[in-house]
Formats: sequence, structure tokens, C-alpha cells
Amino acid sequence: MPASDITLYTAATMNGWKPLVFLEEAAIPYTLAAVDFGARSHKTPEFLALNPNGKIPVLVDHSNDDFAVFESGAMLWYLAEKYGRFLSEDAKLRSETLQWLMLQMGGVGPMMGQTMFFRRFAPDAGQASDSALTRFTSESRRLFEVLNTRLMGRDWLAGDAYSIADMAMFPWVRCHSWAGVSIDGLDALADWIVRIDARPAVQRALQLPAPAPRFLAEYELEAC
Repeated sequence: MPASDITLYTAATMNGWKPLVFLEEAAIPYTLAAVDFGARSHKTPEFLALNPNGKIPVLVDHSNDDFAVFESGAMLWYLAEKYGRFLSEDAKLRSETLQWLMLQMGGVGPMMGQTMFFRRFAPDAGQASDSALTRFTSESRRLFEVLNTRLMGRDWLAGDAYSIADMAMFPWVRCHSWAGVSIDGLDALADWIVRIDARPAVQRALQLPAPAPRFLAEYELEAC
């Protein structure tokens, strides 16, 4: 039998940190399986059997017939329902939380991901595009402004409690400087970053697994 109910296949990326934050916050025992991108272990037949899309993170719930969950937002939702944590049972508040979770999955994550690619990786790959970089940087900033407005006068994205919506959004927003997206003038958003960054469980999650050198380069975790 596995040592814990949950095995998490992940790496030190924005999506990779999200389920780690939940597991650390909820103090749930889990087995961490670090994925080595350099060895392309996420493209092996064994990994593709868990996630046909060949991406991290992937969660396997051994207490539920080794049920595999891929897509980080779906993973947070699954964990919240399984353990009854960080997602309200009130129908309206539950929907509100999931709306902000979906905004991260469909908006902030993709826009920030493209911004990071065109700023950090495209030039080396011969795929630089000033228009693409401008487009994705501007849209990321616009979404940050939406978040800032939402956070004015409140601590969390949904209701009065820290939730999976905050856990999902945080790693992407926290990397704003590495992506080159300014948060100048977005004081409510900046305060929210500090508030979540100060949580001990979040800090533990951000150290797991070890950051990939190519990803961080000369940047420290404080900058990403």
C-alpha cells in the first residue's frame, strides 16, 4: 500500500505549486513525485496514462481506486471536495469561488504564460514577437487590474475566507516581476500577495520541489 493516499507529480512552476499549497495548508499527508523536465519524464507512456496531455501537475488518489486527476484547477476542486476544505458549501459562495478559479484557469494563467514565453524564452528560440509580447503583457496587466478592484476592501477573492481561488491565482500573480507585468498602483493586489506569501504553509509549498535552474535563472523565489 502507498505511504499516503495522495501522490502528486509536480515541478516548480506556477501550476505545479497550486496543489502543493492546498496539501500543505490542509496538512494532508502526500507523496511528492518530482517531475524532471530535462529527462522528459512527463512524456513517458506511464505518465501519459495518468495525463494524456503530458503536463504537470497530476494527482493520484490511492484511496479512490488510484483515481488520477490532471489540470491544476480541477485538482484543487477535487481536493476541496474530498477534504471539505477551502470551498464553501453555500451555493452562492461556492459558485463565486469557482468563478474566480475559472478566471485564473482561463484568463490569468494563459495570459501570464504567454507573456513569460515571449519575454523569457521566445528570443532564444527565434520566436520573438514584439506585438505578441505587448498584447499578452497588456492583457495580463488588465486582468491584474480586475483582481485589484475585486480585492479593494477585502482580504480574499471569494467571500471572507481564503479559498482555492486564492491558491490558484497566487503563484501566477506572484511571478509578475519575472513576467515583466507591473503591479504599480495596484495596492490591494500587492497587499494580497504579501498576505498569502506570509503564510507558513505557502512558503513550505514554494520550496517543493526544487526550482528548475533554467526556469529561475538568476532570479530567486522572491522574484517568482
